[in-house]
Amino acid sequence: MITGNIEGIRNTILDKLEAIYEINTNKNYNLNMEMIDILCYVTDIINREISVAIDRRGNVINVSIGDNSTVEIASVDIKDRKLSGVAVIHTHPKGNSRLSLLDISALGRQKLDYIAALGVENGKCREISFGFCIVQDEQLKAKVIGPITVEAALNLDIRSEILQSEESIKGYENVQDDCERALLVGIDSQESIEELRELAKACNVKTMDMVIQNKEKVDTAFYVGRGKIDEISYLVQLHKANVVIFDDELSASQIRNVEDALGVKVIDRTTLILEIFARRARTKEAKIQVELAQLKYRLPRLIGMGGVLSRTGGGIGTRGPGEKKLETDKRHIRERIYDLKRELVKIKETRKTQREKREKENIPKVALVGYTNAGKSTLRNKICQIYAPNEAMDKEKVFEANMLFATLDTTIRAIELEDSRIVTFTDTVGFISKLPHDLVEAFKSTLEEVIYSDLLLHVVDSSSPSAIDQINVVNEVLKELNAQDKPSILVLNKIDAADKEAVEKIKEKFADENFIDISAKEGLNIDVLMKKIQEYLPNNMLQGKFLIPYDKQNIVAYIHQNGKINMEEYKEEGTYIEAIVDKKIYNKCKEFLL
Repeated sequence: MITGNIEGIRNTILDKLEAIYEINTNKNYNLNMEMIDILCYVTDIINREISVAIDRRGNVINVSIGDNSTVEIASVDIKDRKLSGVAVIHTHPKGNSRLSLLDISALGRQKLDYIAALGVENGKCREISFGFCIVQDEQLKAKVIGPITVEAALNLDIRSEILQSEESIKGYENVQDDCERALLVGIDSQESIEELRELAKACNVKTMDMVIQNKEKVDTAFYVGRGKIDEISYLVQLHKANVVIFDDELSASQIRNVEDALGVKVIDRTTLILEIFARRARTKEAKIQVELAQLKYRLPRLIGMGGVLSRTGGGIGTRGPGEKKLETDKRHIRERIYDLKRELVKIKETRKTQREKREKENIPKVALVGYTNAGKSTLRNKICQIYAPNEAMDKEKVFEANMLFATLDTTIRAIELEDSRIVTFTDTVGFISKLPHDLVEAFKSTLEEVIYSDLLLHVVDSSSPSAIDQINVVNEVLKELNAQDKPSILVLNKIDAADKEAVEKIKEKFADENFIDISAKEGLNIDVLMKKIQEYLPNNMLQGKFLIPYDKQNIVAYIHQNGKINMEEYKEEGTYIEAIVDKKIYNKCKEFLL
């Protein structure tokens, strides 16, 4: 019986194919020329692919007709650590015998003894390609032979290749683990999708393969073209991927369409970034900000997201505010968003009070900004280690690691400059290209520390090949925060690992900026950076020598509390103090000046 797409095929053609069942190939699996001639003849007439499945006894167990580019392969019994004992020979009507992704996927998925493709041209076999299963790096892959001539194919020792394949597969155990295996898809650039891989890694997701399509315009239905979706489907099967991650934000309809086509979970770059934030958030404020961003992102996507809404099985895209089923009332989510916004307003007021106190005390403010993983936290820890006042030495270090978004929670620490001024250092969340707008909005209360700072240290990973693009991304976010006109220093970090020519290109591109080369990890040029900071910050501090009568000791306490004491001595007339104070204190204690 001939299976598959037999509609419109004449009975005489079907009878010719039925004759293939009578052909018995030998047990060495050598190709049979009679079978090849029939397959090529019929393929040329109907312009469709034909496949034949043969067992190890040499018996034909299935003949199937497909269309002009694909054919259904008979399902076989799959055994652990063994080949299936079935080989598949099929035709390619356009003359090219190269194995397609679908061919290789079928070979691995069904553990075929081998798969052969006949390139058919004018009713004759022009060339043949073979694929055999092989295990490399603990993964089941394909060993491809060909395209080769028909004569070379007839002389190929297929039995020997199968024995090698069988030996290789003995040690392969098809373990279905619980880890998430992702296929990454983008239409932007190699750099962007490499960054997506790092984001996936930050979520403990294993990247199996990456697909880039050169496309000027995003497809409204599938993001990529329909043909590329078929290719992705084959790769999903080949790598046993259980999630596909797209390098841009997808609409609800795009997610639904792609999930229907691929049959696996589909998420986008925004969901991935939000997931990292959900995992890394430690403080109450950061958790509120992440949950708010997640809810605002999900609200318009509630209708029509299909299976994605009921993500109760864990994995990326499922943390944070909890999953919302399709029937969840949008009103409840809006109410939650309203509550979270009120919480953030309270936190904003607290920050405002703290900021006003620092402003009253005339403490200059320095904020660290930059692309994620540029080295901001390492720099902040190094500076605090060297320049923190004694009473602040015991404060906890900011977490630092070579990963994206290691720091989410804003921290403020005091340091002491060489001229004895106290300044605050604020470490902020890193920026990234295509940073979700809802996330920027949610973190605005945190990023206000950037808006109200006196000086920005724009930290750049000078060793990154995308350093110039990263600088532009940070500048765009600063523009969104209306902080683009702040005094800033371009801090070229990781200079010890950077290429000198690349660093010079950065300096040429941003010639108008004030830059400095440092290595936060190695402590290189930190002292030079501190001198630059000292020059840039407004100096309201004055050196004063005071003699305060003993009946005015409240003034002594006042100077102690608000100034930097260099010398204190008790004399007959009163307490002698040499101190550095700001203009306000200087004027208030003017009558006691010497």
